[in-house]
Amino acid sequence: MNFGPLRVFNDDTVQPGTGFDLHPHGDMEIITYLIEGELEHKDNQGNHGVIYPGEVQRMSAGSGIMHSEYNHSSEKPLRLLQMWVFANKKGLQPSWEQKKFSKEERVNKLVPVVTSEKATVDNALRIHQDASFYLSSLTAGGQVEHKLNSGRKAYLFVIDGEIKLNGNIMQTRDAAMIEKESLLAIKADKASEIILIDLPERYAINN
Repeated sequence: MNFGPLRVFNDDTVQPGTGFDLHPHGDMEIITYLIEGELEHKDNQGNHGVIYPGEVQRMSAGSGIMHSEYNHSSEKPLRLLQMWVFANKKGLQPSWEQKKFSKEERVNKLVPVVTSEKATVDNALRIHQDASFYLSSLTAGGQVEHKLNSGRKAYLFVIDGEIKLNGNIMQTRDAAMIEKESLLAIKADKASEIILIDLPERYAINN
């Protein structure tokens, strides 16, 4: 992908009892959002947990981390979003955390769930990059707006539902790479869930 520092955006379905064996990552900020099901995480730093719907996980791979991800259920598939963002510095200490964000708190609001380590937003997870991730649960007819400052661009993904982005129709699993816009006006034609990522046009990776 390589849209600004956004390297990967995956919308994955994992069947019951299957997943991804132990594998390495380095110098990447990896954000996982669980839509449906249960995802089990283990890594070589001693972290072990299960992510449930509405929860967001942040893993800073830093100088190197090995982890595995499996569907924790033997009966039901899971659906998740996983996004990789280049870290702004190489060789950082690996770390991991997760947090739940209820749908009720983001009804017709863009709630920041992941932000830069330098941001002043409370309650969000922090990453080593100048990027912010927002979730919103829109009711039919619900509207939100987001201002894009100079030097910024955005990636919008419709998790479920149907919306209009600046008048353009988007449906479930549609995505938009947004540049040269100052205001994003989003209106739901029916109940919808979206994720919006605010990104820098230019970024640097320091040694």
